[in-house]
Amino acid sequence: MIGISESVMQFLLALIVAGPLLGAAAALLPAPPGLKGRSPEQAVLRHGVTVTGAILIAAIVLALGFDHDQPSKMQATTDISWIPALDVRIHLGIDGISLPLLVLTALLTFLCALYSYFNLPAGPSPKAFVALLLVLEAGTLATFAVLDLLLFFLAFEMVLIPMYFLIARWGGAGRTRAAWKFILYTLLGSVVMLLGLLLIGIKAGTFDMVALATDNGRSLSTSVQVIAVLAIGIGLAVKTPMWPLHSWLPDAHTAAPTVGSVLLAGVLLKMGTYGFVRIVLPVTPDGFHTFAPYLAALAVVGIIYGSLACLALARPGAKGDLKRLIAYSSVGHMGFVLLGIASTTPTGVNGALFANIAHGLITGLLFFLVGALKDRTGTSDLDTLAEETGAALYGKAPRLGGLLAFAAVASLGLPGLAGFWGEMLALFGAFNPADGLSRPAFLTFTAIAAFGTLLTAAYLLVVVRRVCMGAVPQDGPRLTDVRAYEFAAWTPLVVLTVVAGLWPKALLGLTDPAVQQLLAGGNR
Repeated sequence: MIGISESVMQFLLALIVAGPLLGAAAALLPAPPGLKGRSPEQAVLRHGVTVTGAILIAAIVLALGFDHDQPSKMQATTDISWIPALDVRIHLGIDGISLPLLVLTALLTFLCALYSYFNLPAGPSPKAFVALLLVLEAGTLATFAVLDLLLFFLAFEMVLIPMYFLIARWGGAGRTRAAWKFILYTLLGSVVMLLGLLLIGIKAGTFDMVALATDNGRSLSTSVQVIAVLAIGIGLAVKTPMWPLHSWLPDAHTAAPTVGSVLLAGVLLKMGTYGFVRIVLPVTPDGFHTFAPYLAALAVVGIIYGSLACLALARPGAKGDLKRLIAYSSVGHMGFVLLGIASTTPTGVNGALFANIAHGLITGLLFFLVGALKDRTGTSDLDTLAEETGAALYGKAPRLGGLLAFAAVASLGLPGLAGFWGEMLALFGAFNPADGLSRPAFLTFTAIAAFGTLLTAAYLLVVVRRVCMGAVPQDGPRLTDVRAYEFAAWTPLVVLTVVAGLWPKALLGLTDPAVQQLLAGGNR
């Protein structure tokens, strides 16, 4: 890796967090500075690509300058007093847990901005669209970079308003109801979460996440930890989403524009599971230990429920929406993430973090592909798509069909692709959970989750067969195959899915030392 001074690393991280906000403000100016286009609309879309591209470059340079020999050490740290009366500090930093999520967020947002430059969803002003996209990026990046509980809450909430408007103003049928459902569920969960965060900060005497993790719950009684875990866990579980707090997700995905679905699945869902790993596990270990079996039980229910819902949507005549099907698949996939976290073992937590990244890459690609199919056929209804394509997408648009099949087999966990490692490690973690957890119970959870992998393979293969594998009619209409801008937006996701599958050490080498130290109770 390249040698970069700590001051430069600090600047890069601050730029990554604050840059999108500055870009959002600039997007609302009469003309974005320094950029021209054939029209003001094109200029502002180009501005969005430029800002998100600059943030991605900064994130890559930050990753290259990261000290990979000490991934458990918090790096690029900034610690400035902000609200002295509450001891709230602007405390930023990254380690091996947060760095991959930071880069994933920057990458997906740039790809969404690039895709939107050529295929802007119908709706109000492009200025508002670009500004909302950049505010959403700022909130998600800040969530993974801040090290103060109250700043974490502010960043966590910051994403709600832009996502609400992206769904409500640029979404499809049912967008208003879906947007309201999204905002109400997440806001109610966040109110409860704030109470838990305040309880920890008041009882421990600090909101600093590093100090709290190092203390490892020693300054918090078991009863305080249990109450805090319950309150914080509800807010995080809504965002994850964990069954039965998931019902906002299918509606939101179905109504959202393509880039909204990509960011919702690829980034926003990760904020909940990241909160479990960064806050709940190290700060309230005794309280989490109390709830771990219940979290694991709800996780495996989500795995089976999500898979059965997808099978029901995939069957002929069900009038199942393909975007809705992928949304339900996320409930199942995030169940594996929660199961790994609930095991409270290094293996399980590493698997959860790996599955987070894999899900972001693969499901982001799936939503891009379904969006492209909807653009070409005017629908994402699976029955209609099967009729429109004649179940022959391989023949009518071979590159598009090949990519859909690739994303499907990656999502079902084919060995050699990114989807395999996270779920396998989560199952290994649950197979041998941490001391004090009931091994018979977790063995049962493991068996049920393993059965869920078979159901996952079943519904994804049904989708591929129904859409891709029919005979091509000689006189039937052709579909436009992958366009140049689509190829540019999707290729990085394909490449990273393969690289992560073939070389998992690249990611596990970052997360494992940080997880080991976090679980040992001496975070820094």
